[in-house]
Formats: sequence, C-alpha cells, structure tokens
Amino acid sequence: MSPTGPVPLSPDEEAVMRALGRFLLVMPRALDADLMREQRMSASEYAVLRHLSETPGQLMRMSELATACDMSLSGMTRLAAKLESLGHLRRIRCQEDARGANAVLTEKGLARLREAWPTHLASVRRHIFDHLGDLDLKALATAFQAMTGPDD
Repeated sequence: MSPTGPVPLSPDEEAVMRALGRFLLVMPRALDADLMREQRMSASEYAVLRHLSETPGQLMRMSELATACDMSLSGMTRLAAKLESLGHLRRIRCQEDARGANAVLTEKGLARLREAWPTHLASVRRHIFDHLGDLDLKALATAFQAMTGPDD
C-alpha cells in the first residue's frame, strides 16, 4: 500500500484478473467434462493415475498423492477406493511407517491412463493451447510457477 492508498489496477491488469478468474472456474470443468463424456473418467481419476505413472516404482504415499492432486486425504482415500475397485491401483502398507499407506499403479491402471491420454491431450490443446497463439510458453509457465510456488 502506498502512502496515498492502494494503486488501482490498470484496465489491462483488470482485464487479465477477470479473465484469469473465469479461466480458473471454467477450465477444470471443461477438461473434466471432456474426460467424462469420452472416457467415463473424471479429471481427478486421471490426475491420480498420471501422478502414479510418473513416480519411481509407480508408487506414492497416499498423503503425498493427495497433495499432488490438490485433494484432501479423505477425498483421496475415497477416490483411491474407487480406483482400487476398478483394478487401477492397489493400496499397500507403507514400509517406513505402518500407519501410512501407499498407492501403487497397476498394469490395468496404466493401460487405462494410456487409453484416456489422447482424449485429455486433445482437450488441453482445444481448450488451452489453440488459444495461446505466439505467446512465449516458457515465460508463461515461469510466471504461473512464480505465482503458485514450487512444483513438488
């Protein structure tokens, strides 16, 4: 705050803020809708399988998986139970801490991720990248990372 009060946003800054606010509401819904319509899979389910596929041993502690997917631990527990019932992951006791559990991607889960990936890719391209034109994507990614903190 300056001694004379807050500095109002410029018209361009205001336009960015409003567009970003709308983007944050609309985009997750659009990506989820495409996956649900074409794959009968939610974006949250896709995220769990993707995160597991990218980790060594395709295994993550449930609490870390919840954080990576921006979910509560109880929400992750419910989603993991669903994915386990479908055969897409297994939950096993954590060897380092018997109170904890790990999620492990199964071959069936990896196959399901590979099946859904083209739909997700097409959706991301259609809803996001097709609209960015000649923007500097590295600079855009850097700005988003600076706004949200380190990517763990």
